[in-house]
Amino acid sequence: MFDETAAGERGEALVVEFLRERVTVRELIRSRVYQEVTEHNARLKLDGQAEGKPRRRFGRWTEPVDWQAEYEKALAAFAGNGFLLFAGDRQLMDLDEEVELTPGIEVSFLRLVPLVGG
Repeated sequence: MFDETAAGERGEALVVEFLRERVTVRELIRSRVYQEVTEHNARLKLDGQAEGKPRRRFGRWTEPVDWQAEYEKALAAFAGNGFLLFAGDRQLMDLDEEVELTPGIEVSFLRLVPLVGG
C-alpha cells in the first residue's frame, strides 16, 4: 500500500497482510489504519513518550492514538472524497466493494487537498 498526493508524490510502501485474497474496501481501510496506528503507538512507547491526549501536528500524530477513532475518521474521509483508493488501475468507490489482492497489485491511497478558499 502506498500514500500518494495529487502532485504525484509517493510515500514509503506499507505492507499489510490479509488472510484472504478477496477483501472489501472497508477491510483495506481498517487494516491500514490499525497497522499504522499500532506501529505509531509502539514507537511512542519505546521512546517513553506515551502520555497525554492524542493530537496531530502537520498530519503526524505526536501522542498515542486510538485506532478505532482514526478508523472512523478514515471512513468519513473516504465517504467525503477526502482520499481516493485504487487497486492497480481500478478506482475503488464503495466500502463494501471487494477487491482481489493478487501478487504484485499495488493499493494506493490518493490524498486530495482542497484548494484554499474553494
